[in-house]
Amino acid sequence: MAFAHLIRHWHGCNGWSHRVLPGLAEALDVGRVHNSQLSMLRNGKLASPGPEVFLALGRINRWLAVEAPEGRLEPGRAEALLDGHHPELYEALQASALPVRGDGNEVLGPGELLEVFVGLRQPPSAFDLRVDAAEAADLSAALALLFTAGRPWRLCREQLLAAYPVEKRQRRERFAAVMAGQGDYSAAELEAELLDLRRTLAVLGAAGEEDLGADRFLELLRRRARQQPPWEGPPPVDLASAIRRELDGAA
Repeated sequence: MAFAHLIRHWHGCNGWSHRVLPGLAEALDVGRVHNSQLSMLRNGKLASPGPEVFLALGRINRWLAVEAPEGRLEPGRAEALLDGHHPELYEALQASALPVRGDGNEVLGPGELLEVFVGLRQPPSAFDLRVDAAEAADLSAALALLFTAGRPWRLCREQLLAAYPVEKRQRRERFAAVMAGQGDYSAAELEAELLDLRRTLAVLGAAGEEDLGADRFLELLRRRARQQPPWEGPPPVDLASAIRRELDGAA
C-alpha cells in the first residue's frame, strides 16, 4: 500500500486528475500507462504491474524535474513540449508539475519507484500520508472542529458546502455528516479527501493550498486530535479568520 499512498499524494499535491499521467506518458512517448492501471495503483489493487508502468512513471518524474524546475511548466515551454496534445495537460502542468523526490531531494526514477512498490525502499516521508484506522475518528472530529471553528454546524453549513469543491452527491453528504458530527471518515476516506479538504480551506480564504501542504495539514489534525478540549473561548464572527487563528496556533 505504500506505493498507492505515493501515487495518491503525487496526484494530490499537484491537483492532477487521473488522466494527467497517462496523457503525459503518451505525449512524451515514454511508454503506456492506462487509466485503469493508474486507478488500481492508487487503490493498491494492482498486484503485479508490468515493468513498463514503472519505466513510464519514472521517466515522467525525471522529465518534470528537468523541464519544470520551479514546480510549474512555463506556458511557452508547455506549448513546445506538448504541442498537439490534450489541453488538460497544458493547464495541469502550468498549475503544478512537482516530481516525486526522496528525503535527500533526489528525483525518483523507474528503479526507485519499483523498489517502493516491492517494499525494498521506504517512500519519501512527504509522500507517506497513511492514516491509521484507529485514529480516523479522532481526526474526523478534529477536522470538523477546525472547519467550523468550534461553531454549531447550522451556522457554517451553507458556507462550508459552498466551499467544498466536490460535486458528487454521496461525497458531499458524507462531508456534511462529518462536519455535523454525525459520522466519521474511515482512514481510506480521509486519505482520499485530503486534497479537496485543503482546497476547501483555500476557497474559504483560510489557507492557500501552497501554504498548507498535505503532510502539514494531516499533522495539524493529529495535534488537534490530541488536544482536550481543542478550542476554548467564544466563537469569533468571521469563519475564515477563526480558522486562520487555529492554523497559526498549530504552526
